[in-house]
Amino acid sequence: MLLYDDVIEEYRDFATYAAGDSPCFEEWALGVAEDDEVLAWLDTLPPIKRQPNLVLAAARWHGAPAPGSYDGLRRVLLEREAEVRATVMSRATQTNEVGRLATLAPVLGLLDGPLALIEVGASAGLCLFPDRYDYVWPPLGGLRGSGGPVLTAEATGALPVPERHPEVAWRGGVDLNPLDVSDEDAMAWLENLVWPEQDERRHRLREAIGVARREPPALRRGDLLDHLPDLLDEAAPHGTPVVFHSAVIAYLEEADRDRFHDLMTGLVAEGRCRWISNEGRRVLPAVTGGREVPSGRFVTALDGVPVAWSHGHGHAIDWL
Repeated sequence: MLLYDDVIEEYRDFATYAAGDSPCFEEWALGVAEDDEVLAWLDTLPPIKRQPNLVLAAARWHGAPAPGSYDGLRRVLLEREAEVRATVMSRATQTNEVGRLATLAPVLGLLDGPLALIEVGASAGLCLFPDRYDYVWPPLGGLRGSGGPVLTAEATGALPVPERHPEVAWRGGVDLNPLDVSDEDAMAWLENLVWPEQDERRHRLREAIGVARREPPALRRGDLLDHLPDLLDEAAPHGTPVVFHSAVIAYLEEADRDRFHDLMTGLVAEGRCRWISNEGRRVLPAVTGGREVPSGRFVTALDGVPVAWSHGHGHAIDWL
């Protein structure tokens, strides 16, 4: 998804991203891109607050029927403008899609354990429990035995199907606004962020909240660039430190994305950690390296080197 770009192109790009996954959001995004009055309202928001996922979720929070027509969205945006604006300004798109673990687990399986996991942009920390899920990668195989929910990703290529679950000795994370899994309002907002037609994702989110509530993760509030070195020091005595993130770095300004890339490549070069990134195709250009990434796919990389193209919500993984 494009952020910090022309708002029309941002919404058109989001429509392409949503195509096939949410006909409602595809229609809404295309409608916004053609609606001068709504575009003018969006232009009054800070750039990071214009993002489609946030604006559409805020409209749903205040009554826009979804699935539903663009007219319903437009009516809520314009007639309940003050309420929608307040939600947009006070909330964030912390979807924390646990389904992405199905695309991260094969990468974790390449690392020597035990692992000390550090998630940057952790939201509620739902993705810090890769050892508590079972996995299926049709048609290439699966991994069972955790007793937890099953996550599935259609797979192509020579996917390294793990033989065992990762041994996680420590888990923690950092977020500007970490969410408490015991906070019902915060969890309701997370559920509201799930796209309208995706009942399976809603069910998976509820299961993930249940998993995390059994052992609430330790999350630190603050900027990832400030806290990451200290978190590495805390994690290192417990096992191989692994810094990972999914659909997070897009929310940084371009200069901070470059800072983050430089920080991570330096930490990897020093042997202080391994690095798993899972971001949109245009987010970390130095990682993507000019490769042609299929539309709608994330670049999943280990230590700055792409290993797979992955569906943004974890539905598929194409191993390179």
